[in-house]
Amino acid sequence: MTTTNKRGFAQEVWDFFCSLKLSIFLLIGLALVSIIGTVIQQGPQREYLATLSETKIRLYSALGFFDMYHSWWFILLLYLLTLNLICCSIKRLPRVWKVVSEPVLVMDDNFEKSLANVKDLKLKGSKEELKERMAAFLRTEFAAPVITESNGEYHLFAQKSPWCRLGVYVVHLSIIVIFIGALIGSFAGYKAYTNIPEGGSVSQVQTQSGKMIPLGFDVRCEKFSVSFYDTGAPKEFRSVLTVLENGQPVPGFQNRPIIVNDPLTYKGITFYQSSYGQSDEGSLYHITVRDRKGGAPVKLNARQGERVALPGGAFLSVMEATMDVRPFMRGFDGPGAQVEFTPAGGNPQPFVILSDKYESFNAQHGGDLLITFDGMDQKFYTGLQVAHDPGVWVVWFGCFLMVVGICMAFFMSHKRVWARVTDSGVTLGGSASKNPAGFEICFDDLVEKLGKA
Repeated sequence: MTTTNKRGFAQEVWDFFCSLKLSIFLLIGLALVSIIGTVIQQGPQREYLATLSETKIRLYSALGFFDMYHSWWFILLLYLLTLNLICCSIKRLPRVWKVVSEPVLVMDDNFEKSLANVKDLKLKGSKEELKERMAAFLRTEFAAPVITESNGEYHLFAQKSPWCRLGVYVVHLSIIVIFIGALIGSFAGYKAYTNIPEGGSVSQVQTQSGKMIPLGFDVRCEKFSVSFYDTGAPKEFRSVLTVLENGQPVPGFQNRPIIVNDPLTYKGITFYQSSYGQSDEGSLYHITVRDRKGGAPVKLNARQGERVALPGGAFLSVMEATMDVRPFMRGFDGPGAQVEFTPAGGNPQPFVILSDKYESFNAQHGGDLLITFDGMDQKFYTGLQVAHDPGVWVVWFGCFLMVVGICMAFFMSHKRVWARVTDSGVTLGGSASKNPAGFEICFDDLVEKLGKA
């Protein structure tokens, strides 16, 4: 009794993992939860977190929504789908394999009744002559036949594309291969970020968890440039990178420009253009100061936060600047700077200065001095996303297998034709695994050609 119960429970578990309903449930489940990874930013930046409440941040973090594709429950769904595919294949593959590897060679009366396409033909000649004639006909018009003699009759069997029946199992295999490649990338690869100022270089990158990973080589940002739309929004930003080994540029990887969707890959590590920002390092601001009562203008240079002495005992510090104020000040364009002006013996006064194009705007501040911003020797840093995925070629191989399997499963058909040669003539039968209407036309065409042969 105990043995029976164990066998019954094991059979129920086996049937559960072989269930088509489980496959559909898992596929729909994966599709639905993938929406979470699209809606909720993965590895969110501080700006995104600022838009969420503390409760949501805690909830999303506990559920793994910020790194959903590495969460235990998402991986569990993938494991279950893989197990489901393996069980389904094990259960159904032997029967399909037998059809492919051990085809029915003899069309007896019982088998004839199972065929949708059967035609009796009265042809002249002996059995030997009809056998040779049918063999030549099938070889020319369909496929080379296998000839079997049974009970004084000759049976000819020919088939096309028998292996297409395995297409669905190739698709199953491809999904498993893709999953294996994803696991390799997940456990042996990484995603990291780095910021490189113009002229600077890095030899290691930082993951979202704060872990520093050495690259094994250096990457230097030779130059960074950005272009804008008329609205002031960034149109395109471009980094020019050089890869260095032992301090020397690597041939073929010097001054390589990268933009969004056009990354740089070296030794399996890919650098994607992700973001950019203004680098405080080395930026030089140009300011013109003149007395409102007249006199020659004075040209000054300053760095961020540096206190610069002005005529009359005043001081000026540049807090931040931009070459285009359109995103921040509607109706204005050109360079602008946020400054802190300290008159002689007075308190610091923060305000904005623009180019000499807006003299009336600049005249609102500065006391006896008229201060204008002439621009800056601007330097940027480039923000790069760095990815190393050793499983990517496994994934690509899985994708190739999937395309092959889909073509086999949906665009090919296993076509079979039997011919039974007796003293009274020939009986022709046929079937196809897909598109029976199309095969019926093909079968009728064979019958017509055979009648005219």
